[in-house]
Amino acid sequence: RALMAGVIRRLDEAVVNRIAAGEVIQRPANAIKEMIENCLDAKSTSIQVVVKEGGLKLIQVQDNGCGIRKEDLDIVCERFTTSKLQKFEDLASISTYGFRGEALASISHVAHVTVTTKTADAKCAYRATYSDGKIKAPPKPCAGNQGTQITVEDLFYNVNTRRKALKNPNEEYAKILEVVSRYAIHNSGISFSVKKQGDTVSDVRTLSNASTVDNIRSIFGNAVSRELIEVDCEDASLAFNLKGYITNANYSVKKCIFLLFINHRLVESAALRKAIETVYAAYLPKSMHPFLYLSLEIAPQNVDVNVHPTKHEVHFLHEDSILERVQQHVESKLLGSNSSRMYFTQTLLPGADCSSSEVVKSAGNSSAVTKGTGDKVYAHQMVRTDSREQKLDAFLQPVNNPLSTGPTEGTMEVNAGPPEGAVRPQDAEMEDISDIVEMADVQEDTAMPGGLNDSGRLSPEAVPPRKRPREDTDVEMEKDDTRKDMTAACTPRRRIINLTSVLTLQEEISNQAHASKQ
Repeated sequence: RALMAGVIRRLDEAVVNRIAAGEVIQRPANAIKEMIENCLDAKSTSIQVVVKEGGLKLIQVQDNGCGIRKEDLDIVCERFTTSKLQKFEDLASISTYGFRGEALASISHVAHVTVTTKTADAKCAYRATYSDGKIKAPPKPCAGNQGTQITVEDLFYNVNTRRKALKNPNEEYAKILEVVSRYAIHNSGISFSVKKQGDTVSDVRTLSNASTVDNIRSIFGNAVSRELIEVDCEDASLAFNLKGYITNANYSVKKCIFLLFINHRLVESAALRKAIETVYAAYLPKSMHPFLYLSLEIAPQNVDVNVHPTKHEVHFLHEDSILERVQQHVESKLLGSNSSRMYFTQTLLPGADCSSSEVVKSAGNSSAVTKGTGDKVYAHQMVRTDSREQKLDAFLQPVNNPLSTGPTEGTMEVNAGPPEGAVRPQDAEMEDISDIVEMADVQEDTAMPGGLNDSGRLSPEAVPPRKRPREDTDVEMEKDDTRKDMTAACTPRRRIINLTSVLTLQEEISNQAHASKQ
Protein backbone atom coordinates (compact mmCIF):
# COMPACT_ATOMS: atom_id res chain seq x y z
CA ARG A 1 0.00 0.00 0.00
CA ALA A 2 1.43 3.40 -1.00
CA LEU A 3 1.74 6.06 1.67
CA MET A 4 -0.25 9.19 1.00
CA ALA A 5 1.34 12.56 1.82
CA GLY A 6 -0.60 14.79 4.16
CA VAL A 7 -2.01 18.10 3.08
CA ILE A 8 -0.30 21.14 4.60
CA ARG A 9 -2.77 23.82 5.61
CA ARG A 10 -2.34 27.25 7.05
CA LEU A 11 -3.55 27.38 10.65
CA ASP A 12 -6.27 29.77 11.50
CA GLU A 13 -5.04 32.94 13.21
CA ALA A 14 -7.17 32.27 16.31
CA VAL A 15 -5.63 28.81 16.67
CA VAL A 16 -2.11 30.20 16.29
CA ASN A 17 -2.71 32.88 18.88
CA ARG A 18 -4.25 30.44 21.36
CA ILE A 19 -1.32 28.03 20.99
CA ALA A 20 1.18 30.85 21.47
CA ALA A 21 -0.76 32.12 24.49
CA GLY A 22 -0.51 28.69 26.11
CA GLU A 23 3.28 28.89 25.89
CA VAL A 24 3.59 32.37 27.41
CA ILE A 25 0.79 32.12 29.99
CA GLN A 26 1.10 28.69 31.56
CA ARG A 27 -0.67 29.49 34.86
CA PRO A 28 -1.98 32.55 36.75
CA ALA A 29 1.44 33.25 38.26
CA ASN A 30 2.88 33.75 34.75
CA ALA A 31 0.17 36.27 33.88
CA ILE A 32 0.87 38.24 37.06
CA LYS A 33 4.61 38.15 36.37
CA GLU A 34 4.08 39.67 32.92
CA MET A 35 1.80 42.38 34.28
CA ILE A 36 4.18 43.24 37.14
CA GLU A 37 7.02 43.67 34.66
CA ASN A 38 4.82 46.05 32.66
CA CYS A 39 4.20 48.01 35.87
CA LEU A 40 7.94 48.21 36.53
CA ASP A 41 8.61 49.38 32.97
CA ALA A 42 6.02 52.13 33.56
CA LYS A 43 8.16 53.46 36.50
CA SER A 44 5.54 52.59 39.11
CA THR A 45 6.22 53.03 42.82
CA SER A 46 3.16 51.12 44.05
CA ILE A 47 1.85 47.80 42.72
CA GLN A 48 -1.29 46.17 44.15
CA VAL A 49 -2.45 42.67 43.24
CA VAL A 50 -5.88 41.22 44.05
CA VAL A 51 -6.85 37.66 43.10
CA LYS A 52 -9.85 35.37 43.44
CA GLU A 53 -9.79 31.56 43.40
CA GLY A 54 -6.06 31.45 42.85
CA GLY A 55 -6.25 33.85 39.88
CA LEU A 56 -8.47 31.59 37.79
CA LYS A 57 -11.57 33.66 38.48
CA LEU A 58 -10.08 37.14 38.83
CA ILE A 59 -6.69 38.88 38.64
CA GLN A 60 -6.44 42.62 39.20
CA VAL A 61 -3.13 44.47 38.99
CA GLN A 62 -3.00 48.22 39.63
CA ASP A 63 -0.05 50.61 39.50
CA ASN A 64 0.64 54.34 39.62
CA GLY A 65 2.92 54.47 36.60
CA CYS A 66 2.87 56.61 33.49
CA GLY A 67 -0.27 54.98 32.07
CA ILE A 68 -1.28 54.21 28.47
CA ARG A 69 -2.29 56.84 25.94
CA LYS A 70 -5.86 56.78 24.71
CA GLU A 71 -4.65 56.46 21.10
CA ASP A 72 -2.77 53.25 21.97
CA LEU A 73 -5.67 51.45 23.61
CA ASP A 74 -6.92 50.13 20.26
CA ILE A 75 -3.82 47.98 19.68
CA VAL A 76 -2.50 47.45 23.21
CA CYS A 77 -3.67 43.79 23.24
CA GLU A 78 -2.53 42.90 19.73
CA ARG A 79 0.51 40.66 19.27
CA PHE A 80 3.91 42.22 18.66
CA THR A 81 2.88 45.72 19.71
CA THR A 82 5.28 47.36 22.16
CA SER A 83 6.79 50.72 23.04
CA LYS A 84 10.09 49.23 24.22
CA LEU A 85 11.66 47.89 21.01
CA GLN A 86 11.84 49.21 17.46
CA LYS A 87 14.44 47.10 15.68
CA PHE A 88 16.18 43.79 16.34
CA GLU A 89 19.49 45.44 17.12
CA ASP A 90 17.87 47.04 20.17
CA LEU A 91 17.94 43.66 21.90
CA ALA A 92 21.68 44.09 22.42
CA SER A 93 21.05 47.08 24.70
CA ILE A 94 17.55 46.33 25.99
CA SER A 95 17.00 47.54 29.54
CA THR A 96 13.27 46.93 29.92
CA TYR A 97 11.49 43.74 30.92
CA GLY A 98 9.22 43.57 27.91
CA PHE A 99 10.33 43.61 24.30
CA ARG A 100 8.16 41.17 22.30
CA GLY A 101 4.71 42.68 22.86
CA GLU A 102 3.07 39.33 23.61
CA ALA A 103 2.07 39.52 27.28
CA LEU A 104 -1.30 41.29 27.12
CA ALA A 105 -2.06 39.71 23.75
CA SER A 106 -1.53 36.19 25.13
CA ILE A 107 -3.67 36.94 28.18
CA SER A 108 -6.51 38.35 26.07
CA HIS A 109 -6.64 35.11 24.00
CA VAL A 110 -7.33 32.95 27.07
CA ALA A 111 -9.27 35.37 29.30
CA HIS A 112 -11.48 38.47 29.38
CA VAL A 113 -9.34 41.58 29.83
CA THR A 114 -10.34 45.07 30.95
CA VAL A 115 -7.85 47.96 30.92
CA THR A 116 -8.42 51.20 32.84
CA THR A 117 -5.67 53.78 32.45
CA LYS A 118 -4.88 57.47 32.88
CA THR A 119 -1.83 59.44 31.86
CA ALA A 120 -0.49 62.51 33.63
CA ASP A 121 -1.75 64.94 30.95
CA ALA A 122 -5.19 63.34 30.49
CA LYS A 123 -8.26 64.94 32.04
CA CYS A 124 -9.86 61.58 32.89
CA ALA A 125 -9.22 57.86 32.71
CA TYR A 126 -10.38 55.54 29.92
CA ARG A 127 -11.63 51.96 30.08
CA ALA A 128 -11.62 49.35 27.33
CA THR A 129 -12.40 45.60 27.16
CA TYR A 130 -10.64 43.03 24.99
CA SER A 131 -11.19 39.53 23.66
CA ASP A 132 -8.85 37.51 21.42
CA GLY A 133 -6.53 40.50 21.11
CA LYS A 134 -9.22 42.81 19.73
CA ILE A 135 -10.93 45.72 21.43
CA LYS A 136 -14.68 45.18 21.80
CA ALA A 137 -15.78 48.81 21.84
CA PRO A 138 -14.16 52.25 21.73
CA PRO A 139 -12.58 53.34 25.02
CA LYS A 140 -15.00 55.01 27.41
CA PRO A 141 -14.06 57.86 29.73
CA CYS A 142 -14.31 57.15 33.44
CA ALA A 143 -12.94 58.26 36.78
CA GLY A 144 -9.54 56.92 37.79
CA ASN A 145 -6.16 57.70 39.27
CA GLN A 146 -2.96 58.04 37.31
CA GLY A 147 -1.60 54.69 36.27
CA THR A 148 -3.07 51.50 34.87
CA GLN A 149 -5.41 48.86 36.23
CA ILE A 150 -5.65 45.57 34.35
CA THR A 151 -8.45 43.13 35.23
CA VAL A 152 -8.28 39.53 33.99
CA GLU A 153 -11.39 37.39 34.42
CA ASP A 154 -12.05 33.69 33.76
CA LEU A 155 -8.50 32.74 32.88
CA PHE A 156 -8.34 29.70 30.52
CA TYR A 157 -12.12 29.77 30.03
CA ASN A 158 -11.60 28.44 26.49
CA VAL A 159 -8.83 25.93 27.34
CA ASN A 160 -10.60 23.20 29.28
CA THR A 161 -7.59 20.91 29.63
CA ARG A 162 -5.47 23.70 31.16
CA ARG A 163 -8.27 24.78 33.47
CA LYS A 164 -8.79 21.23 34.74
CA ALA A 165 -5.08 20.83 35.34
CA LEU A 166 -5.07 23.98 37.51
CA LYS A 167 -7.96 23.00 39.76
CA ASN A 168 -6.25 23.76 43.08
CA PRO A 169 -6.73 27.49 43.86
CA ASN A 170 -4.60 27.36 47.01
CA GLU A 171 -1.61 25.98 45.12
CA GLU A 172 -1.93 28.66 42.45
CA TYR A 173 -2.22 31.38 45.08
CA ALA A 174 0.95 30.13 46.75
CA LYS A 175 2.82 30.43 43.44
CA ILE A 176 1.47 33.96 42.99
CA LEU A 177 2.76 34.92 46.43
CA GLU A 178 6.15 33.45 45.55
CA VAL A 179 6.46 35.46 42.35
CA VAL A 180 5.37 38.76 43.89
CA SER A 181 7.63 38.20 46.93
CA ARG A 182 10.69 37.77 44.74
CA TYR A 183 10.01 40.94 42.79
CA ALA A 184 9.30 42.80 46.05
CA ILE A 185 12.70 41.80 47.48
CA HIS A 186 14.56 42.81 44.33
CA ASN A 187 12.73 46.14 43.95
CA SER A 188 13.15 47.57 47.44
CA GLY A 189 12.10 51.09 46.40
CA ILE A 190 8.62 49.97 45.30
CA SER A 191 5.71 48.95 47.52
CA PHE A 192 3.99 45.64 46.75
CA SER A 193 0.82 44.13 48.17
CA VAL A 194 -1.04 40.89 47.43
CA LYS A 195 -4.35 39.79 48.88
CA LYS A 196 -7.41 37.74 48.09
CA GLN A 197 -10.55 39.52 46.98
CA GLY A 198 -12.62 40.47 50.01
CA ASP A 199 -9.74 40.26 52.50
CA THR A 200 -8.75 43.35 54.41
CA VAL A 201 -5.21 42.19 55.26
CA SER A 202 -2.57 41.61 52.59
CA ASP A 203 -0.67 38.33 52.60
CA VAL A 204 2.42 40.07 51.22
CA ARG A 205 3.08 43.73 51.86
CA THR A 206 6.24 45.78 51.50
CA LEU A 207 6.85 49.51 51.82
CA SER A 208 8.51 51.81 49.33
CA ASN A 209 10.99 53.10 51.93
CA ALA A 210 12.01 49.62 53.14
CA SER A 211 15.43 48.17 52.42
CA THR A 212 16.16 44.80 50.87
CA VAL A 213 16.88 43.28 54.28
CA ASP A 214 13.60 44.71 55.61
CA ASN A 215 11.70 43.06 52.76
CA ILE A 216 13.45 39.74 53.38
CA ARG A 217 12.53 39.99 57.06
CA SER A 218 8.93 40.85 56.23
CA ILE A 219 8.50 37.93 53.82
CA PHE A 220 10.78 35.18 55.15
CA GLY A 221 10.99 36.15 58.83
CA ASN A 222 13.70 36.98 61.34
CA ALA A 223 15.19 33.49 61.16
CA VAL A 224 16.57 34.36 57.71
CA SER A 225 17.25 38.09 58.09
CA ARG A 226 19.44 37.77 61.20
CA GLU A 227 21.80 35.30 59.47
CA LEU A 228 22.35 37.24 56.24
CA ILE A 229 25.75 38.01 54.74
CA GLU A 230 26.03 40.73 52.12
CA VAL A 231 27.87 39.80 48.94
CA ASP A 232 29.33 42.31 46.51
CA CYS A 233 31.64 41.27 43.70
CA GLU A 234 32.73 43.02 40.52
CA ASP A 235 34.96 41.85 37.70
CA ALA A 236 35.77 44.29 34.93
CA SER A 237 37.42 41.68 32.73
CA LEU A 238 34.26 39.57 32.67
CA ALA A 239 31.99 42.66 32.63
CA PHE A 240 29.70 41.61 35.49
CA ASN A 241 28.69 42.87 38.91
CA LEU A 242 27.20 40.72 41.68
CA LYS A 243 25.19 41.95 44.66
CA GLY A 244 22.89 40.18 47.06
CA TYR A 245 22.50 38.44 50.41
CA ILE A 246 23.22 34.87 51.43
CA THR A 247 22.78 33.10 54.77
CA ASN A 248 25.70 31.95 56.89
CA ALA A 249 26.32 28.48 58.25
CA ASN A 250 23.90 29.03 61.16
CA TYR A 251 20.82 28.86 58.89
CA SER A 252 19.62 25.93 56.81
CA VAL A 253 16.36 24.64 55.36
CA LYS A 254 15.34 21.42 53.69
CA LYS A 255 14.63 23.13 50.35
CA CYS A 256 16.93 25.73 48.83
CA ILE A 257 15.47 29.24 48.54
CA PHE A 258 17.18 30.71 45.49
CA LEU A 259 16.27 34.15 44.14
CA LEU A 260 18.28 34.97 41.01
CA PHE A 261 17.97 38.10 38.92
CA ILE A 262 20.11 38.60 35.84
CA ASN A 263 19.90 42.16 34.54
CA HIS A 264 16.88 42.57 36.85
CA ARG A 265 15.02 39.65 35.26
CA LEU A 266 13.76 36.84 37.46
CA VAL A 267 15.43 33.79 35.93
CA GLU A 268 16.61 30.32 36.82
CA SER A 269 20.10 28.89 36.49
CA ALA A 270 20.66 25.28 37.47
CA ALA A 271 24.40 25.61 36.90
CA LEU A 272 24.76 28.58 39.28
CA ARG A 273 22.59 26.91 41.92
CA LYS A 274 24.69 23.75 41.79
CA ALA A 275 27.96 25.70 41.99
CA ILE A 276 26.86 27.59 45.13
CA GLU A 277 25.31 24.58 46.85
CA THR A 278 28.60 22.73 46.33
CA VAL A 279 30.24 25.38 48.50
CA TYR A 280 27.56 25.13 51.19
CA ALA A 281 27.90 21.34 51.35
CA ALA A 282 31.05 21.79 53.43
CA TYR A 283 29.27 24.01 55.99
CA LEU A 284 25.69 22.74 56.30
CA PRO A 285 24.39 19.37 57.50
CA LYS A 286 23.53 16.77 54.93
CA SER A 287 20.35 17.44 52.89
CA MET A 288 20.14 21.02 54.21
CA HIS A 289 20.23 24.11 52.01
CA PRO A 290 20.71 27.89 52.32
CA PHE A 291 18.78 31.04 51.41
CA LEU A 292 20.25 32.88 48.42
CA TYR A 293 19.34 36.19 46.84
CA LEU A 294 21.67 37.23 44.02
CA SER A 295 21.41 40.05 41.53
CA LEU A 296 23.79 39.61 38.65
CA GLU A 297 24.30 42.45 36.21
CA ILE A 298 26.09 41.54 32.99
CA ALA A 299 26.84 43.74 30.03
CA PRO A 300 23.64 43.69 27.87
CA GLN A 301 25.58 42.81 24.73
CA ASN A 302 26.77 39.61 26.46
CA VAL A 303 23.27 38.39 27.39
CA ASP A 304 20.68 36.67 25.20
CA VAL A 305 17.26 37.24 26.79
CA ASN A 306 15.23 35.84 23.87
CA VAL A 307 15.68 32.18 24.79
CA HIS A 308 12.40 31.03 26.35
CA PRO A 309 8.78 32.15 25.81
CA THR A 310 8.35 32.83 29.52
CA LYS A 311 11.78 34.57 29.70
CA HIS A 312 12.75 32.52 32.78
CA GLU A 313 16.00 31.46 31.12
CA VAL A 314 18.83 33.54 29.67
CA HIS A 315 22.17 32.74 28.11
CA PHE A 316 25.28 34.86 28.60
CA LEU A 317 28.89 34.84 27.46
CA HIS A 318 31.75 33.60 29.66
CA GLU A 319 29.24 31.61 31.73
CA ASP A 320 31.77 29.16 33.18
CA SER A 321 34.21 31.91 34.18
CA ILE A 322 31.49 34.01 35.80
CA LEU A 323 30.12 31.02 37.74
CA GLU A 324 33.60 30.16 38.99
CA ARG A 325 34.19 33.74 40.10
CA VAL A 326 30.84 33.87 41.92
CA GLN A 327 31.57 30.53 43.60
CA GLN A 328 34.93 31.78 44.87
CA HIS A 329 33.40 34.95 46.28
CA VAL A 330 30.63 33.07 48.10
CA GLU A 331 33.16 30.65 49.56
CA SER A 332 35.33 33.51 50.86
CA LYS A 333 32.30 35.07 52.56
CA LEU A 334 31.32 31.80 54.22
CA LEU A 335 34.89 31.16 55.33
CA GLY A 336 35.04 34.54 57.02
CA SER A 337 31.78 33.94 58.91
CA ASN A 338 32.61 30.39 59.99
CA SER A 339 34.70 31.46 63.00
CA SER A 340 31.66 31.26 65.29
CA ARG A 341 28.37 29.42 65.37
CA MET A 342 25.16 30.54 67.04
CA TYR A 343 22.80 28.03 68.62
CA PHE A 344 19.39 28.88 70.03
CA THR A 345 18.36 26.65 72.92
CA GLN A 346 15.24 26.53 75.03
CA THR A 347 14.95 25.04 78.50
CA LEU A 348 11.82 23.82 80.25
CA LEU A 349 11.04 25.26 83.68
CA PRO A 350 9.58 22.67 86.07
CA GLY A 351 6.04 23.22 87.30
CA ALA A 352 4.86 22.56 90.82
CA ASP A 353 2.64 19.70 89.67
CA CYS A 354 5.07 17.79 87.44
CA SER A 355 8.12 15.88 88.46
CA SER A 356 11.51 16.37 86.93
CA SER A 357 11.47 12.88 85.43
CA GLU A 358 8.38 13.74 83.37
CA VAL A 359 10.03 16.89 82.05
CA VAL A 360 13.10 14.96 80.99
CA LYS A 361 10.94 12.28 79.39
CA SER A 362 8.98 14.81 77.34
CA ALA A 363 12.19 16.39 76.10
CA GLY A 364 14.03 13.11 75.69
CA ASN A 365 13.92 13.29 71.92
CA SER A 366 16.08 16.40 71.90
CA SER A 367 19.82 16.26 72.22
CA ALA A 368 19.76 19.44 74.31
CA VAL A 369 18.77 17.52 77.45
CA THR A 370 21.96 15.48 77.57
CA LYS A 371 25.41 16.49 78.66
CA GLY A 372 28.56 15.64 76.87
CA THR A 373 28.98 12.57 79.10
CA GLY A 374 25.51 11.23 78.24
CA ASP A 375 24.01 11.81 81.73
CA LYS A 376 20.49 13.20 81.98
CA VAL A 377 20.10 16.81 83.05
CA TYR A 378 17.10 17.04 85.34
CA ALA A 379 14.73 19.96 85.22
CA HIS A 380 15.46 21.21 88.74
CA GLN A 381 19.11 21.57 87.78
CA MET A 382 18.26 23.82 84.82
CA VAL A 383 16.60 26.64 86.78
CA ARG A 384 19.68 28.19 88.44
CA THR A 385 23.38 28.08 87.78
CA ASP A 386 23.83 26.24 91.10
CA SER A 387 21.34 23.39 91.62
CA ARG A 388 21.87 23.59 95.41
CA GLU A 389 20.34 27.04 95.67
CA GLN A 390 16.78 27.49 96.82
CA LYS A 391 14.20 27.21 94.03
CA LEU A 392 11.45 29.68 93.25
CA ASP A 393 8.74 27.02 93.41
CA ALA A 394 9.24 26.83 97.19
CA PHE A 395 7.53 30.22 97.43
CA LEU A 396 4.60 29.34 95.16
CA GLN A 397 1.33 27.66 96.09
CA PRO A 398 0.24 24.81 93.78
CA VAL A 399 -2.99 25.83 92.06
CA ASN A 400 -4.50 22.37 91.74
CA ASN A 401 -3.91 21.36 95.40
CA PRO A 402 -4.79 24.22 97.80
CA LEU A 403 -3.97 24.01 101.49
CA SER A 404 -6.61 22.35 103.65
CA THR A 405 -6.60 25.00 106.34
CA GLY A 406 -6.68 28.74 105.92
CA PRO A 407 -5.56 31.53 108.22
CA THR A 408 -7.97 32.76 110.84
CA GLU A 409 -8.64 36.32 111.83
CA GLY A 410 -5.75 38.00 113.55
CA THR A 411 -3.15 35.55 112.15
CA MET A 412 -0.27 35.88 109.74
CA GLU A 413 0.88 33.33 107.10
CA VAL A 414 4.54 32.65 106.48
CA ASN A 415 5.70 30.20 103.77
CA ALA A 416 8.79 28.18 104.55
CA GLY A 417 11.34 27.92 101.79
CA PRO A 418 14.12 25.51 102.87
CA PRO A 419 13.44 21.77 102.72
CA GLU A 420 12.81 19.58 105.74
CA GLY A 421 15.76 18.87 108.02
CA ALA A 422 17.43 22.24 107.40
CA VAL A 423 17.94 24.67 110.28
CA ARG A 424 16.07 27.87 109.62
CA PRO A 425 16.24 31.18 111.54
CA GLN A 426 12.46 31.15 111.86
CA ASP A 427 12.53 27.81 113.68
CA ALA A 428 15.05 29.16 116.21
CA GLU A 429 12.77 32.12 116.87
CA MET A 430 9.83 29.79 117.39
CA GLU A 431 11.81 27.83 120.01
CA ASP A 432 12.61 31.08 121.86
CA ILE A 433 8.94 32.03 121.85
CA SER A 434 8.03 28.58 123.21
CA ASP A 435 10.50 29.06 126.08
CA ILE A 436 8.96 32.44 126.86
CA VAL A 437 5.50 30.88 126.89
CA GLU A 438 6.65 28.18 129.31
CA MET A 439 8.25 30.74 131.63
CA ALA A 440 5.11 32.86 131.53
CA ASP A 441 2.98 29.86 132.52
CA VAL A 442 5.21 29.17 135.52
CA GLN A 443 5.20 32.79 136.67
CA GLU A 444 1.45 33.03 136.18
CA ASP A 445 0.94 29.96 138.32
CA THR A 446 3.23 31.26 141.12
CA ALA A 447 1.23 34.48 141.36
CA MET A 448 -1.72 32.64 142.97
CA PRO A 449 -2.22 33.70 146.67
CA GLY A 450 -2.07 31.25 149.57
CA GLY A 451 1.00 29.34 148.52
CA LEU A 452 3.78 31.71 149.66
CA ASN A 453 6.38 30.65 152.19
CA ASP A 454 8.40 32.89 154.49
CA SER A 455 10.84 33.91 151.75
CA GLY A 456 8.02 34.92 149.41
CA ARG A 457 8.29 31.83 147.25
CA LEU A 458 5.75 29.12 146.58
CA SER A 459 6.17 25.86 148.35
CA PRO A 460 6.22 22.72 146.20
CA GLU A 461 2.92 21.55 147.74
CA ALA A 462 1.10 24.78 146.82
CA VAL A 463 1.95 24.74 143.12
CA PRO A 464 -1.37 24.36 141.25
CA PRO A 465 -1.67 22.27 138.11
CA ARG A 466 -0.85 23.88 134.76
CA LYS A 467 -3.72 25.85 133.26
CA ARG A 468 -2.80 24.93 129.69
CA PRO A 469 -1.31 21.72 128.41
CA ARG A 470 2.24 21.98 127.08
CA GLU A 471 1.36 20.80 123.65
CA ASP A 472 -1.23 23.53 123.13
CA THR A 473 1.12 26.47 122.56
CA ASP A 474 0.58 29.64 120.62
CA VAL A 475 2.87 28.43 117.85
CA GLU A 476 1.57 25.64 115.67
CA MET A 477 3.28 23.76 112.85
CA GLU A 478 0.93 22.26 110.32
CA LYS A 479 1.78 19.87 107.53
CA ASP A 480 -0.39 18.36 104.86
CA ASP A 481 0.16 14.60 104.65
CA THR A 482 -1.55 14.45 101.29
CA ARG A 483 1.55 15.87 99.63
CA LYS A 484 4.13 13.31 100.66
CA ASP A 485 4.89 12.48 97.05
CA MET A 486 6.06 16.03 96.34
CA THR A 487 9.64 17.17 96.83
CA ALA A 488 10.63 19.15 99.90
CA ALA A 489 11.16 22.27 97.80
CA CYS A 490 7.70 22.02 96.24
CA THR A 491 5.83 21.26 99.53
CA PRO A 492 4.59 24.50 101.13
CA ARG A 493 4.39 24.62 104.94
CA ARG A 494 2.28 26.92 107.08
CA ARG A 495 2.90 28.37 110.51
CA ILE A 496 0.15 30.24 112.32
CA ILE A 497 1.38 32.83 114.80
CA ASN A 498 -1.18 34.48 117.07
CA LEU A 499 0.26 37.94 117.38
CA THR A 500 -2.32 39.06 119.99
CA SER A 501 -1.20 36.26 122.31
CA VAL A 502 2.40 37.48 122.17
CA LEU A 503 1.33 41.00 123.15
CA THR A 504 -0.78 39.71 126.04
CA LEU A 505 2.10 37.51 127.12
CA GLN A 506 4.44 40.49 127.30
CA GLU A 507 1.99 42.41 129.50
CA GLU A 508 1.58 39.46 131.88
CA ILE A 509 5.33 39.04 132.25
CA SER A 510 5.76 42.75 132.98
CA ASN A 511 3.00 42.76 135.62
CA GLN A 512 4.29 39.65 137.34
CA ALA A 513 7.81 41.06 137.45
CA HIS A 514 6.61 44.12 139.42
CA ALA A 515 4.02 42.34 141.55
CA SER A 516 6.39 41.82 144.49
CA LYS A 517 7.24 45.54 144.62
CA GLN A 518 3.66 46.75 144.83
